[in-house]
Amino acid sequence: MEYTGVKGLKGSLVIIEGVRGAAFDEIVMVEAKGKLTRMGRVIKIDRDLATVIVFEGTDSLGLTETSVKFTGKQLEINLSEEILGREFDGLARPRDGISDVLVRSFRAVENTALNPVSRVYPRNYIHTGISAIDGLITLIRGQKLPIFSADGLPHNELAAQIATQASIGEDENFAVVFAAMGISHDTAEFFRNTFMESGQHTRSVMFLNLANDPPTERIATPRFALTAAEYLAYEKGYHVLVILTDMTAYAEALREISSARGEIPGRKGFPGYMYSDLASIYERAGIRKEKPGSITQIPILTMPAEDITHPIPDLTGYITEGQIVLDRTLHQKGIYPPINVLPSLSRLMKDGIGENFTTKEHPAIAAKLFAAYAGVGEARSLSTVIGEEDLSEQDKSLLLFGTRFEKEFLNQGTHESRTMTQTLEIAKKITRDTGPIF
Repeated sequence: MEYTGVKGLKGSLVIIEGVRGAAFDEIVMVEAKGKLTRMGRVIKIDRDLATVIVFEGTDSLGLTETSVKFTGKQLEINLSEEILGREFDGLARPRDGISDVLVRSFRAVENTALNPVSRVYPRNYIHTGISAIDGLITLIRGQKLPIFSADGLPHNELAAQIATQASIGEDENFAVVFAAMGISHDTAEFFRNTFMESGQHTRSVMFLNLANDPPTERIATPRFALTAAEYLAYEKGYHVLVILTDMTAYAEALREISSARGEIPGRKGFPGYMYSDLASIYERAGIRKEKPGSITQIPILTMPAEDITHPIPDLTGYITEGQIVLDRTLHQKGIYPPINVLPSLSRLMKDGIGENFTTKEHPAIAAKLFAAYAGVGEARSLSTVIGEEDLSEQDKSLLLFGTRFEKEFLNQGTHESRTMTQTLEIAKKITRDTGPIF
């Protein structure tokens, strides 16, 4: 059905009156005289009123000359293994100058989270080559492990390093799906060049919604990316690492749409359903029974004002299985990656390390490092009050341990990939050399 003339235009929303037979989530095509056709989606139906969100926005549209065509379809993506090595915009349209994907499968992007009954418990670890992660915040295949960062911290460099160095075994198919929401052209170029230089581009798929692209497009971008990941994982047997950045931009787009709809705001103006909305994205990670492949998620979010209690990191922490927290103080010391291991954790680590998965000594070494580093902060605070020369031998050992832990264990090059053996050997050397605390 096609309707000419609309009742209202509000931000990115179009309100159509007299609509019959429309369905929630139905895709519509919106156009005006002499204007390009734009894609929209039905987000509300109230009797004969339909509210449509237009992904490209409603700029230059008018009430009388705008026409809306209801397609009877949901948002879909064309899929085949040819998507590997390709780059798409936030609505899965090719932006690399190559022709459309040869279609093997059509998939609706509004998929649901995995049913807990169909899940396989994650146990096999993913080797990243980064000591802080492999040794202390181990990433497990099928896990969702976000990076909590802030403006000016190297979260993009860390995500790119994980993507290019991650491995799960020589005989396994491995792929990366990268979804960007609201990032700058420079950041997009950085990831593009990193994947090309590392040779990763042949097994990666990029979905890019840039800073100058419509904000409302951002709510669809991670869903397109995850639908592509599900196809590669559960139909083609790939073990897929999904990187989502920046989830803060996604949440702000969600708030903008909620405000335009006139919904009652929750904490800091975000919609009350943001928890379930984020869960509908994060819970699509995992391993399914009787299906090949797996999906591992690394969402990246920049904490507003570096506040870890802000609704976005707070709700993300409830849904995901841990977090990697980047620290500005470590960054100012020149430590890369500046991972603060104390507030960071991997809740699935205990079941993915040890004799059957990494090495027998891994759990004991990790416990020692955590215990010792927990005392470093207190020793440093005490030294600023009474002076380092008046500290006890144990506190002096803690100071020495903290310095060496940060400079030798945490700190490594952006292109340096350490084996698990190297990571544990560095840890053992530090613990041997730092006196009575061990």
